[in-house]
Amino acid sequence: MSLATIWTTDPDQLRAKHIQQIISFAGDGKLRDESGASAELREYLELIPLAMLQEYAEGCLQETFPDSGLALQDIVNEIGRRLEFEIETGRYRGSRGRIGFDAIWRSDDGRSLIVEVKTTDVYRIELAKLDAYRKELIATGVITENASSILIVVGRANTGDLEAQVRGSRYAWDVRLISVRALLKLLSIKVKLENPRVVQQIRSILSPQEYTRVDDIVDLVFLAAEDVTTETEGPEEAEEEEKGERAERRPVDFNDECVVRIENFLGRPLVKQTRVTWKSPDGSLGLLCKTSRTYTTQRRVGYWFAIHSTRYEAVTAAKEAWLALGCGSANVVLLIPFSKFLEWTGGLNITTMEDGDFYWHVRINDNESRFDLRRKKGFESIDLTPYLLPGSSSQQER
Repeated sequence: MSLATIWTTDPDQLRAKHIQQIISFAGDGKLRDESGASAELREYLELIPLAMLQEYAEGCLQETFPDSGLALQDIVNEIGRRLEFEIETGRYRGSRGRIGFDAIWRSDDGRSLIVEVKTTDVYRIELAKLDAYRKELIATGVITENASSILIVVGRANTGDLEAQVRGSRYAWDVRLISVRALLKLLSIKVKLENPRVVQQIRSILSPQEYTRVDDIVDLVFLAAEDVTTETEGPEEAEEEEKGERAERRPVDFNDECVVRIENFLGRPLVKQTRVTWKSPDGSLGLLCKTSRTYTTQRRVGYWFAIHSTRYEAVTAAKEAWLALGCGSANVVLLIPFSKFLEWTGGLNITTMEDGDFYWHVRINDNESRFDLRRKKGFESIDLTPYLLPGSSSQQER
C-alpha cells in the first residue's frame, strides 16, 4: 500500500512518524533517481498539511540520516509547488550527460529559478558550477538568460559566510539565498492570507533584485495587513450592527473544519492554498470556503459572506469548482457548484474597491426549514437548502 493510499484511508498511521520512518515505508525505502520510493514520497508530500511539511523539514535539518539531504530536496520542491511555481524536478545525484540542477521553478510571469538545496553551509558552494548549469540550460533553450536566476536554499538560518561568498563573487547579481525555515515562513504567510496577490510578491522576493527601491517588500507587508484588517470586521458587519442586528462574537476561522467535512463528502483529498482556497493535488478540483458569524434579530437568523473577485478566479480555473459557505459553525456547510453560484450573482449587491477589485455580498437567511439567499429587489430569493452537506442543521434547530 502506497504512502498516499495510507494517508487517504488512515492518516493517523503516519501523522506522528519521523521523516526517516516515512521514507522507509516508501517503495524499497531508498531514495534514488527515478525510483518508486522517490515517486511515492513526492506523491505523499503533495497531500499532507503545511504543519507536517514543516516537521519533516526540521527532521532533515536537526539530525543526519541516510537520504536526509535527498528528502529535504523533495520537501523544498513541494514548498515551491505550494508557492504556485511549476516544478521541474532535477536529480538527487549528478550523472554523466545530465545537467545537475536540483530543480527548476517556473512562475506564470515567465521567470525561472534554478534551485540548489543544501542541508548545511559548512562547505563552500561551487557557484561556478551552478552558473555552468544555468548557462547550459540557457544554451539548450530550457530557460532564458534575462528571465532566470539561481536560488540557493540552505538548512541553516545563519548563512553569513555563504552570503559573503555570494556577494564577493561575480555571480552576485544572478544568485539569491534563503534558508529552509524562511522559505517555510513565506509559505505560511501565503496559506494564512486570502489575497492571491501575495503569491506574486513572495515570488518576486525570491529573484535577485537591487534593493535601493523596496516597493515589493512594502507591497507584501501592505497586502498582509490589508487582508487581516478586512477579515477583522468586514464592511457588511458594521452595517448590520448599525441596523440593530447582533453578531455573535465567535471566531469565524473554522474553514479547516468545514473542509474536513467536504473532503469526506467528496471523497477527495484537498490541499490548502490560501486561507480560503483549496485544491486537489492534481489541480482538477478547486474549492473556495468562506465562513460567517451568526447574525440575529427578533425577526431572523442570518449569515453574511464577501466573495472577492480575486479569490474566485483562482478556484474557477479548476475543472471542478465549488463554493463552500460555513454558516455559524462547521456544523452547517453549504456546498454549491461555482457555476451555479455565478448564475445567481446578477441579483447580488457588489462593492467595488479603489484598485478595481470587487466583492459580492452574499446574505443568507436561516428560516428553520430552509436557507435562503437574499437578493436585491426584483430578484427572487434562492433556496439553498438542497446544497446543505449531509448532517447539517438549521441554527434554530440546534
